[in-house]
Amino acid sequence: MINFIKELLKKYREIIVYLIVGVMTTIFSWGACFVAELFLDPEIAWQNGVINTIGWVAGVVFAYPLNRKWVFGSTNPNIMKEFGGFAASRLSTWILDIVIMAVTVNLLYMHYWIAKIFISAVLVMILNYVFSKLFIFKKKED
Repeated sequence: MINFIKELLKKYREIIVYLIVGVMTTIFSWGACFVAELFLDPEIAWQNGVINTIGWVAGVVFAYPLNRKWVFGSTNPNIMKEFGGFAASRLSTWILDIVIMAVTVNLLYMHYWIAKIFISAVLVMILNYVFSKLFIFKKKED
């Protein structure tokens, strides 16, 4: 049984570590949103967007080095170009987050954190993994 678990961990290491880093990033990003929410009102559409933007910036800056080293093991010497691609891919999911939050909170009157946790975070995390795996940290073929 132990060997089976070890094999599963080895086989799915990247996804497991991505989920751990993703949870850490999400907590960090939400922490930034929580602090921003002390000064801004998410019920006001433009302030909702500002709150999400603050969370996004915090999340991207926090997530890049962890994804680079721990998840994908990147050795790309052009860190600035790689970070630029990482930030650009996250830009698309930031836009998705803004749209989801505007629709769920400001049009459907869903509670901010319910929408953030159960709708936006799930979709954003999945798409971020796909973009990182396929475009940012892709392994070169031998």
